[in-house]
Amino acid sequence: MNKRILLPTDFSKNALNAIRYALELYREIDCDFYFVNVYHVDGYTLDNMIMIPEPGEPAYEAARVKSEEGLENLMEQLRIHPDNPKHTYHQISTFNSLLEAVNNTIAKKDIDIVVMGTKGTTGSRTVIYGTNTINVMEKIRACPVLAVPENVRFSPPKEVVFPTDFKTVFKHKELAYLIEICTAHRAFIRVLHIDDGDDLNRKQQENKELLETILHQADHSFHTLTHIKVQEGINTFIESRDSDMIAFINRKHHFFGSIFTKPLVKELGYHSQIPILVLRDHS
Repeated sequence: MNKRILLPTDFSKNALNAIRYALELYREIDCDFYFVNVYHVDGYTLDNMIMIPEPGEPAYEAARVKSEEGLENLMEQLRIHPDNPKHTYHQISTFNSLLEAVNNTIAKKDIDIVVMGTKGTTGSRTVIYGTNTINVMEKIRACPVLAVPENVRFSPPKEVVFPTDFKTVFKHKELAYLIEICTAHRAFIRVLHIDDGDDLNRKQQENKELLETILHQADHSFHTLTHIKVQEGINTFIESRDSDMIAFINRKHHFFGSIFTKPLVKELGYHSQIPILVLRDHS
C-alpha cells in the first residue's frame, strides 16, 4: 500500500521547499501526495458560522478559483522536476482553517504523515516557526508531523537526534516513522539523554532497554549530557555533530510540552537549521 503524505501549502517559497524536501525524502517509496490549500474570503471569519459566505456567492467563488489555480500552478512547478513513477499527486482545495483541513484530510485519506514548512506567507524574520506550524505540531495527534525550515535543502539524512528522559514507556508504533526514515536513508538514530548527573532509576533503565530493543533494526547509539539545560543541551549536541534532523514524541504534559511551549520556541536556535519530526503518543 502506498504511503499517504499530506502537504499543506499556502504557495509560499517555504511551503514549496518543504514539498520538495518530502518528494526527495520519499523518492524511493511508493507514495500518494495530497497537496492541500485552504482559502478564506476577505471580511469573513470562520469563528462566526452565520457570516460564512455560501458556495456560489461571488466572493466565495473568487477565493475558490484562486486556490484551485494556485494548486495547478504548483503542479506546473513540480513538473519541472524529473517524473517519479512511484509518486502520485492529488489536489485538495477547501474553505476551512488549516488545522481543521489537516485533521479532516488525515481522517478521510488515512494520511500517514504531514510534511509542512515552518513559516507562512508573512515570513517574519523574528518568528522562527509560524503560528500555523506550531498549531499543527502541537495539536495534530493522529499522525506524525515533519516541519522543514525554509533554509534547509534536502540531502539524505545521516543522523537523527532523539532526545528522551526515559521516564515513559516506548512503543513500536510511536517510533515506526523514525525507524522507517532512518533505515531508508541508512541514517543513525542518536538517542540523547540530558540529566543532572544522577544515575537512571530502575524504571528509566527498563525503558532504555525497551527502546534499545525497538531500535534494533536501525543503526543507533546512546549519548548523555549532564548539568546543562535541556534546550541548550539539545542545541549544543546538534551543532557539534552537524545532525540532520531531530525527533520528539509529542506526549501530553511531558517532555515535548515542556520544550515546545510557544515562549520557548525562539530559544531553540536549531529550529531554523534542521527539520523536526514530531511523533505521536500512542498511550
